[in-house]
Amino acid sequence: MKTPAGRECKHYYEDYFRGRSVQECRLAKLNPNSLHWRPSDCSKCPVPDILNANASPNMELTLTISKGMLGFGRKITVTAHCLKHDIPIPDPYVGCPKDAQGSSGLDLFRRALEDDDRD
Repeated sequence: MKTPAGRECKHYYEDYFRGRSVQECRLAKLNPNSLHWRPSDCSKCPVPDILNANASPNMELTLTISKGMLGFGRKITVTAHCLKHDIPIPDPYVGCPKDAQGSSGLDLFRRALEDDDRD
């Protein structure tokens, strides 16, 4: 669904059918340590970009909204965890390093790039 910032995100939900007025980020709602979500948070949120870069079904994202420096502004932090290997993912844009090692499609792509560099 399109966020208030105009980007596509599977964790954003809105419902205005028959007088309802519901807007929520379901990812922020799952984290009890996060501040209450606001529609303006979508403009600074990296989750839609992470989902576009990496569509791994084994990656679990955690969104935390906290107060900025000196209590001004809001800071959005996203952490990722691999459910398959039970390890934290250092860069959610790239994905799990163990998944990347075992992927035959990625190996084929790497070999094609190496062959291209030799020519």
